[in-house]
Amino acid sequence: MDKTILSLVGIKKDYKLGNNDLVHALKGVSINFRENEFVAILGPSGCGKTTLLNIIGGLDKYTDGDLIISGVSTKTYKDRQWDVYRNHRIGFIFQSYNLIPHQTVLENVELALTIAGLSKKERQEKAREVIDRVGLKGLYNKRPNQLSGGQCQRVAIARALVNEPEILLADEPTGALDTTTSTQIMDLIKEISSEKLVIMVTHNPDIANKYSTRIVNLLDGEIISDSNPLDSLSTIDNKQNDNWKAKMKFRTAFRLSLRNLLSKLRRTILVCIAGSIGIVGVSTVLAVSAGVHNYIDSIQDDMLSGNPITITENSIDLQSMLGESSTRQKLEILQENGYVKVNSIVESLIKRSQTMNSYAISNDITKEYVDYVKAMPKENYKAIKFDYGFDVSNNIYAGWKLNSTYDEDVMSISSIINMYTSVLEMTDFKDYASYITQVTDNIMMAPNNKDYIESQYDMLKGKVATKKDEVMLVVNKNRQLTDILLAELGYYSQDEFIQIIYKNTDNENYDENLDKEKFSYDELLNKELIYYPNDSIFTKNEGEYAEIRPFNYKAYKDDTFNNGLNLKIVGILQPKDDISYGCLQSGLYYTEELSEYMKDINYESEITTYYKDKDISTITSGEYEMSGYKVQTGVTYKYKYYFNEVEYDNVTGYLGKVSAFDSIYGMISSMISGLSGISTGKDSNSKIYQITLRQLGGENIANSIYIYPNNFEDKYLVTSYLDKWNEEAEVDENKSIVKYNDNLEIIISLINNMIDMITYALIAFTALSLLVSTVMIGIITYVSVVERVKEIGVIRSLGGRKRDVSHLFNAETFIIGLVSGILGILITMLFALIINIIIGYVADINTIAIVRVNDAAIMIGVSIILTLISGLIPAQSAAKKDPVVALRTE
Repeated sequence: MDKTILSLVGIKKDYKLGNNDLVHALKGVSINFRENEFVAILGPSGCGKTTLLNIIGGLDKYTDGDLIISGVSTKTYKDRQWDVYRNHRIGFIFQSYNLIPHQTVLENVELALTIAGLSKKERQEKAREVIDRVGLKGLYNKRPNQLSGGQCQRVAIARALVNEPEILLADEPTGALDTTTSTQIMDLIKEISSEKLVIMVTHNPDIANKYSTRIVNLLDGEIISDSNPLDSLSTIDNKQNDNWKAKMKFRTAFRLSLRNLLSKLRRTILVCIAGSIGIVGVSTVLAVSAGVHNYIDSIQDDMLSGNPITITENSIDLQSMLGESSTRQKLEILQENGYVKVNSIVESLIKRSQTMNSYAISNDITKEYVDYVKAMPKENYKAIKFDYGFDVSNNIYAGWKLNSTYDEDVMSISSIINMYTSVLEMTDFKDYASYITQVTDNIMMAPNNKDYIESQYDMLKGKVATKKDEVMLVVNKNRQLTDILLAELGYYSQDEFIQIIYKNTDNENYDENLDKEKFSYDELLNKELIYYPNDSIFTKNEGEYAEIRPFNYKAYKDDTFNNGLNLKIVGILQPKDDISYGCLQSGLYYTEELSEYMKDINYESEITTYYKDKDISTITSGEYEMSGYKVQTGVTYKYKYYFNEVEYDNVTGYLGKVSAFDSIYGMISSMISGLSGISTGKDSNSKIYQITLRQLGGENIANSIYIYPNNFEDKYLVTSYLDKWNEEAEVDENKSIVKYNDNLEIIISLINNMIDMITYALIAFTALSLLVSTVMIGIITYVSVVERVKEIGVIRSLGGRKRDVSHLFNAETFIIGLVSGILGILITMLFALIINIIIGYVADINTIAIVRVNDAAIMIGVSIILTLISGLIPAQSAAKKDPVVALRTE
């Protein structure tokens, strides 16, 4: 007794037209099919043959009735169950083959097995076996466009058979073939029908009569005849396996999409190039930003040596000032008709003064605090410099000559400076002569770490000064020392120095034989300098005006000088090529040992003791009119100079430098007189000179501390250590808070913030190209969906899920995004190389654009995410396509 494998019970299928009219494609079709038979469904076009076949194959859903498979109703079937049914129990043979063009014969056949979840080895073995069976042995790697029509149909049959389905559905299998090939294909299908149910739709009665075992005639959606009907309701056992799968792995979708993209290689390349433009823009901005940050990081340690952590008695809190200046207050000024309000400049100045006072730092640096800093762990810093504020120019004497015929005198550096000021006052530059004292602070103490200095400076000749009687010269990167420094150290005679002025003013007295433009290392190292303590150079004035001029200063060395310390210039240093901000600027440097010696020998000297007893911290000197007479006050001395063959003798000099107020006044006066030709009446004799007790050595506790950390990272160990003192001071009344200045931190923070803001602005601008790329890729993906509609139908007919179709196009956008991102990074690396070459040539900075691995990975990820987003809508539209409609698309 024949058993039923498939039953259609009152199947109806209605289609809705655009005007909401219904087309009744099937009108209550009922039919049973045997397990093994060859059924031909005949009928004219439009009678419902293909619709019936699609409903049996699970591609189309019936409107009413029931499809019973091995006794199991499909009324409650979910999408997943229909997918499994098509993949494992149904095989489709299409009239137009529906092979995927960018896949090989083997890949086309094994696709159903891939969806079924078989391993690569197993599915390739089964695919080759069925390909051999249909007569295509050896053609595994051919593509559809390399095959004949008959061979393509054999591939389609092999694909239908590879998953060993129970039911084979053939829709006009010979409609596109010639007679000979049709016969071969029908013979093959006839052979298959001996072991399976074959249902063939055809409009050719000759083929139906010749090959089929049963003919069913269909007309206007109804069966009008059946040559061998099956009335029995006995069904075969259900062979449904709960472990059956119908799922395409993402790597399969990836491979299919990759093959499709490679088949359209030129277009794919153009799309990836277009997609990479936005990535290139943003990545280049990030590369330059990273390069600049990296450059700043690379010079931080170098900058740190030139900007140490500084603790001073009086300074400005730059961090608070900059933080306050970043905020702005908007003041509303009410206007009244008929009145003009007063804009108070006085009020503005007072408020500004009060504001500036709030930024002032006044530290009480005690011996206890100095000891605390000295106890800092040595591994946290390279060097510490304790500066007592000495003005060593008063105590260091150098051999000096007026001219080649004049005997050499030994004269203090400060008096040499005043002497050259007097010379300049005899020239056209007299209004600017007093500014020399403002640019002569270039005799300083060096940090107390020889190795630290040697790590930053090349030794041109000699060695680093380390002893009390050793000093050293530091030149700039161009191997230069200023003419002012060389003059005050006595390397120029007065005649030689004046030639510098003559040369630059085209003076007729210029003598090129006296113009000295360079000094040999030996000349510099052999110079004699002597340090004398206060008690050797200051003498008590016991005569007239002793009250207002209690001390005289000796500008020239005489026989009464004693306790002199000969200072030897032992080395000439130059910054290394990779050092931009060293711990030493151009000038003369003495050692910490000499500083301690000066502190000990001068602290209780006669002059410092005198002024300490009078409680005077700043000594003012100058010339004033009293009762019609010009009276000299403060600490004075006599010196002489030579100009235009005239010797000026017995000139009065005053200890100290021109006060800051007087310098400003002189500058303004010079500008006014220079612009208007009006004399201000301010001459050199009215200058005010000042020197502090500290500068004379009257203090034995440092007023400035400079800490040089190992590197930028260790700087925070130093600041943390200093912060602990302040934390203790907040609860200990015996301690006062001591604020430090970390100027480099402020500078770096400002620079980094500025770079970040510029980076964000440029990224926002260049991100527009990313948006354009995203829209473009979305359009390209939609075009790909349109091009691959038939492939969508094939995958669905083989049991592929809607999600699998979505994955197919998500994989495509993923590949485009990945390639676009990588291409964008490669182009950015090329741009970075070009930028670095140009900047290196122009600014001597080797690397200013760096493509960091993290940035590259992020940008590739951004490219992938954006392209995936752009492809979401096209991928979803592809997944929702009706497989029946998709298969009909040409």
